[in-house]
Amino acid sequence: MTAGAATAALFGGLVPGAQAAAANPYERGPAPTVSSIEASRGSYAVSQTSVSSLGVSGFGGGTIYYPTSTADGTFGAVAIAPGFTATQSSMAWLGPRLASQGFVVFTIDTNSTLDQPDSRGRQLLAALDYLTQRSTVRGRIDAARLGVMGHSMGGGGTLEAAKSRTSLKAAIPLTGWNTDKTWPELRTPTLVVGADGDTVAPVSTHSEPFYESLPGSLDKAYLELNGATHFTPNSSNTTIAKYSISWLKRFIDDDTRFEQFLCPLPRPSLTIEEYRGSCPLG
Repeated sequence: MTAGAATAALFGGLVPGAQAAAANPYERGPAPTVSSIEASRGSYAVSQTSVSSLGVSGFGGGTIYYPTSTADGTFGAVAIAPGFTATQSSMAWLGPRLASQGFVVFTIDTNSTLDQPDSRGRQLLAALDYLTQRSTVRGRIDAARLGVMGHSMGGGGTLEAAKSRTSLKAAIPLTGWNTDKTWPELRTPTLVVGADGDTVAPVSTHSEPFYESLPGSLDKAYLELNGATHFTPNSSNTTIAKYSISWLKRFIDDDTRFEQFLCPLPRPSLTIEEYRGSCPLG
């Protein structure tokens, strides 16, 4: 055996996941389990920093949550917008929960709490641009691997952002609201989350037509929460977190280890009223 072969054999023996890591350089964190994606925190310690509205343009500032360690290199990033009349505090629970799984997360305030979905979509993109170009954590972010999320009008804004910037890797509207019901232009893998008891943006006139209008060739899913309301995404929710983490990991990180939670399609349960989707995922 040559010295190089011996070194390779030793390295391979010491690091069982080395080949997998080489195949996908974006994998972050240990192999997932149901308990790990349902946990309130993932494997990464999280730090946070506030961004004043006075120091940015195009959106209203916010809070950045990020893995404290730089040992694993750069991370994908997600911007999250609140709903009508709401502020970033309504989505704050998602910041550390997602960041601890290996993402940089930016929960934003909008220029006005009354902003409509098209404005919120532009603000999500402005926030991503700030995050990758000017923020103090820009060196921790892979600017080619970005996603958007939002609640209510922020969910409608999520669809608007994905329509405008087709390079986005993932979009997750949470009980989204938008007067535009059809989204055949989207090219971003999209997880639409609705709630069976939503009377503000009923699934029959919002989340379901959003999902059904997405291109048939697109990686997409529709998760309807059971026993939930329009405002369920404003509080810590294991089902939302579990499938959001899986979706973001699968499409921002191209981490197929998480596809097991998305395909075969989850079945109805105490927390899931209905789940539709495209399997296998591309």
